[in-house]
Amino acid sequence: MEKKTVTICVVNYKTLDLTRLCLRSIRKYTDYPYKVLVIDNDSQDDSTEYLKSLKWIQFVSRTEKTNDSSGGYAHAAALDMGLALCDTPYFMAMHSDTFVHKAGWLTELMRYFQTDPSVVCVGGGKCELTSSFREFLKKLTDFKTFRRKLLGTPDPLGVYRYYNRTVCTIYRTEVLKKENLSFLMDREKGLTVGKKLYFELVDRGYKTVELPDSIMRRYVWHLAHATQVVNPNEFAIRPRTRQKTLNLINQIIACPQVQEILQDASLDA
Repeated sequence: MEKKTVTICVVNYKTLDLTRLCLRSIRKYTDYPYKVLVIDNDSQDDSTEYLKSLKWIQFVSRTEKTNDSSGGYAHAAALDMGLALCDTPYFMAMHSDTFVHKAGWLTELMRYFQTDPSVVCVGGGKCELTSSFREFLKKLTDFKTFRRKLLGTPDPLGVYRYYNRTVCTIYRTEVLKKENLSFLMDREKGLTVGKKLYFELVDRGYKTVELPDSIMRRYVWHLAHATQVVNPNEFAIRPRTRQKTLNLINQIIACPQVQEILQDASLDA
């Protein structure tokens, strides 16, 4: 049997349709030796039953209760559980609302490690479905950032530092475990899931590859805030953001490439 090299860890919380698309897209477009580990954050719904029915993934249920209404702590804790269970040289964190759309995507991302053995992390930012023009316009009208830079406002806690997000990022498992790193947040410093971990890697001298969203979108699509949107009774989200995300979800679902995946039940077998 082919030895698995990458563990793709997906965290699920009540996102049946999104998680199904995520997993099927991985299976359809991945030719690099991999395994999938899904950590379920005590969903207790149809998504849990679906995941239990899949024989080609490793399914683990995390039942720890938290009072974190944002879901951030639970997501980070699930990634930590996945990392602890990881027995492959590489560990990939992937959101359940992230979908692969290009064959050979993982092979291409893994080349960054193969061409430079000193690299320990490869990934990108939000990978949102936003055009380059809209990204430019957003930066152009980001007056808070402009004001901060103009006034030279210090950022001692690193809140504004870039980091490779857990949307779709690969890490060397050995390094994360050796350095005893965690995906958990540091709320006092305003650091979200995976942010502190990334800062620790960089600050300890490890080499990382930061891919712009324009490159990451060649491989994956990310529907930011989708988990909150499909669970409106559990997460607070601004009406404008909710509508924007709903529009993107509908746009992606209607895409012929996505429809083909959703109609191919053999990808579950």
